[in-house]
Amino acid sequence: MSDQAPQKQLLHLVLGGELTNLDGVEFKDLSKVDIVGVYPNYATAYAAWRAKAQQTVDNAQMRYFIVHLHRLLDPEAPGR
Repeated sequence: MSDQAPQKQLLHLVLGGELTNLDGVEFKDLSKVDIVGVYPNYATAYAAWRAKAQQTVDNAQMRYFIVHLHRLLDPEAPGR
């Protein structure tokens, strides 16, 4: 039996696509937004984000983001 308490699930969404300009976060074509996945913690979301970002490094307009879903789902949680 483990003495460690289970880690709290903090959902993160990784998504990306081609932006209309580099100064904003507006996608050129919403139908082409790449939903990479939902992850149980920041570390796994970061790994997925990094892999996708590296795959698209040749396209300056392409950007990937990590969205902290847990903050949207529970905005009243401490530290928000």
